[in-house]
Amino acid sequence: MSTFGKDLIQSLNEALAHAKGEGPAIVHAPVTPREVREHANLTQAQMAPLMGMSLSGYRKWEQGTRRVSGPAANLLRVIEREPDAVKRALLSPGQD
Repeated sequence: MSTFGKDLIQSLNEALAHAKGEGPAIVHAPVTPREVREHANLTQAQMAPLMGMSLSGYRKWEQGTRRVSGPAANLLRVIEREPDAVKRALLSPGQD
């Protein structure tokens, strides 16, 4: 069997275990972009580049017309806990 086939079977077994409530699934609390941004004392125009996206795309998150998921939600959690570290790492000097 190919590596792809083995990976596919493993992922299906993991999905089945998750559906049954078994396994090491991690469930994170929802993240609210506006609350994270306000906590970090940032404007929408400052927050969008931190998230690697356009201002209009970021605004859609705050307006609720676009859902935050995956890596973006994790980055929001990091910004919520360590906003200064993320600013130092991702913003160009003089951009904050």
